[in-house]
Amino acid sequence: MGLLTEDMKRVVREQRFGFIATVCPDGTPNLSPKGTTTAWDDDHLVFADITSSHTIANLRLNPATEINVVDPMIRKGYRFKGTATILTEGPLFEQIVAYYTHRGTANPIRSVVLVKVERAAPLISPVYTLGLKEPAVRNRWLRYWDSLHREKITEPTGE
Repeated sequence: MGLLTEDMKRVVREQRFGFIATVCPDGTPNLSPKGTTTAWDDDHLVFADITSSHTIANLRLNPATEINVVDPMIRKGYRFKGTATILTEGPLFEQIVAYYTHRGTANPIRSVVLVKVERAAPLISPVYTLGLKEPAVRNRWLRYWDSLHREKITEPTGE
C-alpha cells in the first residue's frame, strides 16, 4: 500500500484542479494551477504540460514540488510534497496521455509530470474550529457562490 489514501485519491480525482508549487531559478516561489491534476496510483500524482513552460523549466532545475488540492465547497483537501519526473516519451508517457485523451482533454500534451509523493497532510479550513460540520460549510459556500453568479442589476446609463 502506498502513501496516498483512498480519500486523498478521491479528492484529487474529483477536484482535478491542483496548485503546483515550484522554485524559480532565483529562489522565489512559483505557483501554477493545473486543471489536469489527478492521482495516478498509490504513490504518484500526475498533471499534463499543456502550457506549463515555467513550471517545467523550474522542475528541470529543481524537481521538488508541492501540490495542493482543495474542495472549495467543504474547504478541505490535501497538500502533497514530492519529487517530479518529466516524461516526454515512452510507454508510461503514452499511457498517461491516453488517460487524458479518454477523459476528454483535447489540447496537445507536450509532456506529463509524474510526482512521487513523499509526504502528505490534510488541509482543513479554520471554519471547522467553530464547530461547523461539512454540510453547513458546503451550504454556506454554495449560498456565497450563488450570490456572486446571480445576474447583477446595473444602473441606468441614461441612454
